[in-house]
Amino acid sequence: MSGKAYQILIIEDDFRVADINREFIQQAPSFEVLAMARSGQEARDMLAQQGDQIDLVLLDAYLPDVVGLELLWHIRQHYKQIDVVMITAAKEVETIQEALRGGVFDYLIKPTQSDRMHQMLKRFKQERTLLQSQSELSQQELDAALKRSASIAINDSPRLPKGIDKLTLDAVTEKLSQTPVAITAMTLAEGMGASRSTARRYLEYLVAQGQVKAELVYGEVGRPERRYQWR
Repeated sequence: MSGKAYQILIIEDDFRVADINREFIQQAPSFEVLAMARSGQEARDMLAQQGDQIDLVLLDAYLPDVVGLELLWHIRQHYKQIDVVMITAAKEVETIQEALRGGVFDYLIKPTQSDRMHQMLKRFKQERTLLQSQSELSQQELDAALKRSASIAINDSPRLPKGIDKLTLDAVTEKLSQTPVAITAMTLAEGMGASRSTARRYLEYLVAQGQVKAELVYGEVGRPERRYQWR
């Protein structure tokens, strides 16, 4: 690659998740974040302007102005030289199967860990280096290059940070995913029999991972309430 860094476009509507992914990439040699987009339209505009400079797209399946994986298929149709990695909270088998049929390089389920991201980037660099350095490949070399397609790891059991217990997290996600409206930390705490501070800690963790959205709701009197809703 003659010392030039691989250029990455991050497509993620949650700026906190996007910033975390950018920090992971900045720690990896030979990779740079060229741009970040927070909507499908913004991503299309960036691809139209800088598509020839982009090597890899990190794509979230949930975007406010995109239906399903239509943006993945848009990239596959118009930018065949760009590889795509899904980084998303979508765990549905149907979504995963469609993404794999769309030829994604990898599929990472949020919350993504640093070592998993770096593992993916290392494999990407190795494969690109191999394919760019030779005009032909033997069966053995091709099998080695394609080995990753048979072993795409779905990051479904991430290491959780201190203060976040898996059983409690599962209870919070189940409760929230079954609640059709945005709720406060106090409402969640009362429904689970937990303290408000515990509920708030888990809710903010899920917000940081992109699985929950939060908004401030202003009432007629008093301080605004922070409400949470499953994406």
